[in-house]
Amino acid sequence: MTNTRIGFGYDVHQFTPDRPLWLGGIEVPSELGLLGHSDADVAIHALCDALLGAAALRDIGYHFPDTKGNEYEGIDSKILLGRVMTLLAEQHYQLVNCDITIAAQTPKLAPYIEPMQQCLADVMHVQLNQVSVKATTTEHLGFVGRKEGIAAYAVCLIEKC
Repeated sequence: MTNTRIGFGYDVHQFTPDRPLWLGGIEVPSELGLLGHSDADVAIHALCDALLGAAALRDIGYHFPDTKGNEYEGIDSKILLGRVMTLLAEQHYQLVNCDITIAAQTPKLAPYIEPMQQCLADVMHVQLNQVSVKATTTEHLGFVGRKEGIAAYAVCLIEKC
């Protein structure tokens, strides 16, 4: 059995008024936030799914279901990421690196990439160079291009420790 494992995660949320926009653990100034049971941080949700998948621990909805009443309603996704890292540690895994791509036509995310990386590294208790965050548009194609929501993709490499 190999000691290194790869995981992939994907998440999407639609825009909604009257909610803050949380991406990569930080609040990004925006007229619209994302709709979701938690804080709807698509970047962290995709990352959680990548980490859980790499360890064969199912997915974020399994561990933090929206069917558990108010337990996870409005929860800060950084808390969920911390719990995922605990689950990995219990299975004797540690993060080698992760790479996240946020697909958003709006808002422009370039000024927020480094604070996202730092926030995620802090939450996961890893070095900054183990966390990559990138942003892209979809060139006005699809629901992202029509400014209906945001999608995020994440991959990670974990290893037994």
